[in-house]
Amino acid sequence: MATEEELFASVDALLEEEPQLPSPAERARLREAAGITQARLAAALKTSTQSVKNWENGRSEPKPPRLEAYQRLLKGWAAKYPASGVPGTADVPGTAGVPGTAGVSGTADVPGTAGASGAAPVPAGAPQPVEAAAVDGPAAHGPATAAPVEAPAARTAPARPAARPVARPAARPVARPTAASRGPASASRGPAATRTAKPADDPRFPNGPLAVLDGDGSAYGVDGIVLDCPAATVPELVEWALRESGLGAPRLNRHGKDSDPLIVLTASAAVRLGLPERLEGHEQRRSLRLPEDHPVVRQVAKAKWRLTQRGFGPWARIYRTAQGDRRQCVQLAVLSWDALDERSWPGVADMEPADVARVLGLYARRVITPRGSTAVSGLELMTALRPPTRAVQDRTTGNWGSGHNPGSLGTEPMDPAPPEATPEHPVVVSSGWSGGFLDEEAYQWVRSVDSLTDEECTLPYAVGLDLNTAFLAAANRLVVGLSAPDHFHAPAFNPKIPGSWLVDLSHVGQDPRLPSPFTPDGERPTGPAWYQTHTVAYAQELGHDVHPIEAYLRRETGAYLDPWHDRLRTAYVDTLADLGVTRDLSDTEFLAAMERHKDVDPVLTAVLAAVKATVKGGVGKLRERPQGRRYQEGERWPALQRPTWRPDIRAAVISRARINMHRKLRNMAAMTGLYPLAVLSDCVVYPSPGDSPLDFLPYAASGKPQPGGFRLGPTPGLAKPEGVRSMLWAVGLMEQGLNPARHIKGGDAVLDEGE
Repeated sequence: MATEEELFASVDALLEEEPQLPSPAERARLREAAGITQARLAAALKTSTQSVKNWENGRSEPKPPRLEAYQRLLKGWAAKYPASGVPGTADVPGTAGVPGTAGVSGTADVPGTAGASGAAPVPAGAPQPVEAAAVDGPAAHGPATAAPVEAPAARTAPARPAARPVARPAARPVARPTAASRGPASASRGPAATRTAKPADDPRFPNGPLAVLDGDGSAYGVDGIVLDCPAATVPELVEWALRESGLGAPRLNRHGKDSDPLIVLTASAAVRLGLPERLEGHEQRRSLRLPEDHPVVRQVAKAKWRLTQRGFGPWARIYRTAQGDRRQCVQLAVLSWDALDERSWPGVADMEPADVARVLGLYARRVITPRGSTAVSGLELMTALRPPTRAVQDRTTGNWGSGHNPGSLGTEPMDPAPPEATPEHPVVVSSGWSGGFLDEEAYQWVRSVDSLTDEECTLPYAVGLDLNTAFLAAANRLVVGLSAPDHFHAPAFNPKIPGSWLVDLSHVGQDPRLPSPFTPDGERPTGPAWYQTHTVAYAQELGHDVHPIEAYLRRETGAYLDPWHDRLRTAYVDTLADLGVTRDLSDTEFLAAMERHKDVDPVLTAVLAAVKATVKGGVGKLRERPQGRRYQEGERWPALQRPTWRPDIRAAVISRARINMHRKLRNMAAMTGLYPLAVLSDCVVYPSPGDSPLDFLPYAASGKPQPGGFRLGPTPGLAKPEGVRSMLWAVGLMEQGLNPARHIKGGDAVLDEGE
């Protein structure tokens, strides 16, 4: 701790000279060049790791006396680690590269995570938490484009002959982005190549992650590559993809697995390979499969290839048992079988093959090579970034084997606590559980018309605001349980322990002009109910006593979703920036950019929609319900066999998102006196004197947005306009019991959730 004399000396120095710090990007570069983690720097400056993060991403600046100490440290590093090799240039703003997150050491600095200092105490009567090993540092959060680091036990696979791009014109024009198509604001973020550059070259995959095969044998890859594919059958296509194409992608985590080649089939390519152009049946098209006696299915089996339990449907995975560390698996997607859902991939199924390759290739680089729907890809991304196992050496024999990867969900499925399950779950059915369930869902609330004032009714407009990827923002630094739940009776509430709590919050009053923060429909609770930790903690934040009756809590915790959040956040922000919506715009410029961003480039628009769908779908997959008419209550359905079937993690994300929304609603009321008309998940509708959010959002005298309320911007958690209608229209829907937030954009927001 700094002494009083040291602090006063620092303040006196401020009076003589105002310190000038380098740019946030340069601060991160210098720290990483010195090999210092954010946690270690925070400890040296007697501050929190989050403060260091904020300094390095430009959210805040250090204040005295840390300001001078930080400036001195940066100057010392700048002299030792100049950006261009010339002393004195490192501290010039703008000379450094964009910072990554390689300095983050797992989850050790998150309150309540395994290995954290000051870890949360367990409730009264509960055993002490078991401390888990910290997650491996850079690999857990590092850039996904880094060259893979082989585990010690891995063997180097023999080099496969790489397919060379065909030196001939493409069968169809390849649409290439132009400077004009990227929007006027893209230049402010530097050349487009810094956002769409290829991953670090991997000699095993010279032709990128995927190809779109057309009926003439042309296989369109990323960056305008066109390959010749001579395959006439599906088994030949699989062999070509694995042995000759040079397709695939390196792992996203050094303990993970490389991405299998993806071959996307156009309708004509499907027919050429002996597949039907369309799948016919009475079920949803995405759940349709070829019958087991179909000639193509028999061809696959005869060639000693296997299909997964999903069979040969719109997304078919064909594989053989791995040989050593070499996977033998190819992912197929059939466009004419609706593999690319219109809501998640708007317009892509009707694009030319080269443009389909551009969409999916950009998504693969920024998110993951698609392995199914965007929901499936969102779930697969979690596992790819937090692999369940890693190479572990036996200290006695020196041999290497596979062991648990700390911070992951492991390899075995885990049954939830009864209140976290669904009514048809075997845990509930077999135990006869009747104690109620978690109801942590997103808002669907409409304000009572009786609570509207005359002043509100005379306002001309109803304006909708939508929070960008609200679930993604809620996942940031979210501490969740990693181990099985333990049951406790009458525990003391601890906001740092993830779990489910039976609490009576019916005594908590509310303003009728605001929804209750504790229920999805916004109605006041009527008695004891099960809540996730964040919901109970918010009641405590509002000044109310909470006395849990019982709880299901988890001893081992961690910020499991952090790398998932970081990768998807970067994908979302970078894709918006390519569409001209950058973080350096004023609010007026931001609104104008949002008006035109969907007209800039249909390829980028589709990628943006897919990124948003990946967030929402990935969270939803954490509690996938049984599908199909033949399901019997109490049976285990396939999704339960996944370690990622975790309804408690889903509840934590949604609870935090709903609480974040309510906190903003409450702050808006305090700052402006405005109350919402309706809320639907991440969309809120306000009465307004004008047709723009600028007419009612709170701003300080300096023109800056007031903290705590809704703010406009392109990053997750900030708001964008959702639609404008007349106040008369909104009141008319409210009188019918309908939700204006559901329809303010036009159409139905629930059915059009890909938007």
